[in-house]
Amino acid sequence: MSNQTCMSALCKCSFGTSSSTYMALPIHQTLTMNLPASNIQDHVPFLNILPFGECFTISNPMVAAATAAKLGILTPMPCIPATTSPWIIGEPTILLSNMPTLSNTSILMCEWGGVITISMAGEETVMVP
Repeated sequence: MSNQTCMSALCKCSFGTSSSTYMALPIHQTLTMNLPASNIQDHVPFLNILPFGECFTISNPMVAAATAAKLGILTPMPCIPATTSPWIIGEPTILLSNMPTLSNTSILMCEWGGVITISMAGEETVMVP
């Protein structure tokens, strides 16, 4: 079983240099530990998904340009999340606003190839079946 994800969860991108805090808005009118709960549709860059420090994948156009300017030396650039698809659920779950809830086993894909995972759900008492 996994944990419900809510505001203040910690996320990590496989191509980012630091962790980021997940932002859940109170749009689903459901709280867990007095924090807004979220579902798999909560994946909007800079609204739900904040930057992960610097990005170091060459598939990111900014990183590719900076690396080319330094004659092939990998040059990380500021992370700009490009999350256009919903979270991929990790296991069967309950519904929140007619969509599966977001759990700590869910993953999110960035357009630049990064895999975003939830390292701490923000909620440790509500288990998602």
